[in-house]
This record gives sequence, structure tokens and C-alpha cells, in this order.
Amino acid sequence: MKKAITVEMTFIAAVFTSAMVFAQETASAAATTGGQGFDKASALALASGLGIAIAAFGGALGQGKAAAATLEGIARNPGASGKLLTPMIIALALIESLVIYALVIAFLLQGKIV
Repeated sequence: MKKAITVEMTFIAAVFTSAMVFAQETASAAATTGGQGFDKASALALASGLGIAIAAFGGALGQGKAAAATLEGIARNPGASGKLLTPMIIALALIESLVIYALVIAFLLQGKIV
């Protein structure tokens, strides 16, 4: 079951990543040929929106897994709760910092839209 979910999530991530690449190729083709399609602004908007969505989803999965592992460790050994809490808080902060970094990138991409 876990392997099937991992494979599905990898497939979904690949589809979203390739969608951004195809949108960019379509935008560049439309700009060079003058045809209708995505322009640069819509490709950047799509990339920033999908980027922050994927980052938030991945961060939520990471935080959930970190919290579940810590709580399982505390349930197995309640005496170790003090030793497990600090590394969990640090891990959650690092995961959240990656999501915030993706948000900053999305804002920078939005700033390039004319």
C-alpha cells in the first residue's frame, strides 16, 4: 500500500513538473510564431501557482511524517519524550523553511509578470 502511494505521488509530481515545462515550451513557441497559446505571463503564473502547491503538499507530508514518527517514538518510550521533542521541532522548522523558500520563489516569479 505504501509503495503504491509513493509511486502515485511520484507520478503526480512528474506530471505537474512536466506541465510547467510544456507550458513554457508552448509560451516560447507562441512568442516566436505569433500564434495563440500561452504567453510568458501565463506560463509564469502557472509555474508559480503549481510550484507553491507542490511545495505546500510536500511540506505537509514531511511534517506529518516527522510528527508521526516522533509520537510513535514517545509512545514506545515515554521517558524519551524530552530527547525527541527538540529534534522534531528543529525538523519541522527546516521543513517549513523550505516551503517558505518556495513561496518566496513564487512571489519572485509573480513579480516578473508584466
